[in-house]
Amino acid sequence: MDRASIANWREGALTSVLAGIEEERDSRFNDVIADPRGRVFCGTMSSDAKKGSLYRLELDGSLYRVLTGIGCSNGMAFTRDQTGFYFTDPFARAIYLFDYSAENGTLHNQRVFARFDESGGIPDGATLDSDGRLWSALRDGACIVQIDAGGRIEQRISLPVPKTSSLTFRGEDYGDIYITTAGGDRKQEEGPLQGRSFD
Repeated sequence: MDRASIANWREGALTSVLAGIEEERDSRFNDVIADPRGRVFCGTMSSDAKKGSLYRLELDGSLYRVLTGIGCSNGMAFTRDQTGFYFTDPFARAIYLFDYSAENGTLHNQRVFARFDESGGIPDGATLDSDGRLWSALRDGACIVQIDAGGRIEQRISLPVPKTSSLTFRGEDYGDIYITTAGGDRKQEEGPLQGRSFD
């Protein structure tokens, strides 16, 4: 992690925020999300040396480690009322739910929201729909799933490729879904559509 920069999209300027995170030099960031007030939550992957962490970057540039012992940070989303935070660790095959304080950006009361067995795929990227329901892309599951409030799969949309990686909604009523897939470098083994985006 040698540098981190932000872009002023209106003017195309880059401003350095952090010179680096010394203890993460043998790792890399895997996923990131901004909260409604502009704080950035950014998570690292495990390395041979240590487990991953989740950091919170404040608007003033200060950085706080908020979670440790993570296999891989992924699939983050805030509940519509901004009182909850979903966090996915694919290595644990779990999506966690935290209580979230929009006032100061703190997380507490971690619990398992949904868990996935080996036959169903690995939870990867996640997002909320217009009704506030959580959706997850299941890597090696060839699908995206909608998860109900009890952590159970309520709806499944299958894809013609195994490695779905993330999804987002768009359109005026958020009625369209965009889905990304991984593994585009293994088309011979996993098919010509692997690595493509779908809508």
